[in-house]
Amino acid sequence: MPRIENSIVIGADPRLVFDVTNDIARWSEIFDEYSHAKVLSEERDGRWTEIVFELTNEEGAGWRSWRILDHRELVAVAERRDPLYPFAYMHLRWSYQEVPEGTLMTWIQDFELDDRFEVPLATVLERMNTHTRHNQAGIKQKIESGAVRP
Repeated sequence: MPRIENSIVIGADPRLVFDVTNDIARWSEIFDEYSHAKVLSEERDGRWTEIVFELTNEEGAGWRSWRILDHRELVAVAERRDPLYPFAYMHLRWSYQEVPEGTLMTWIQDFELDDRFEVPLATVLERMNTHTRHNQAGIKQKIESGAVRP
């Protein structure tokens, strides 16, 4: 199972970073590649929030995802649902840990590529790592500058 894991330290409180990065309706402000983010359903039950949402990228491609937020542990787990292609599956785990400098934000993506996808795994891993690091650096800049707030 391929995995990518990337972390960044953000100079802000873990709760703030968690709230900003899991505000799906605002992902088009937070992430460069999403032109539209729409929450389809959201259910909160004390400690947990379950969200189903749809994302559209700048090329107009869209997909549906599921996410559950653990507000006590500051962890989000998610999966891409429909369409899955180019993946056979995509599971994500985002965690937020308090460190002296603020928040250590770690994103883990476990996945398998669809057998029909012809791009080599090494190329996909390189692209995903580059893309994730770019997103994390952008979020760090936006939060630390005060450009985005919960």
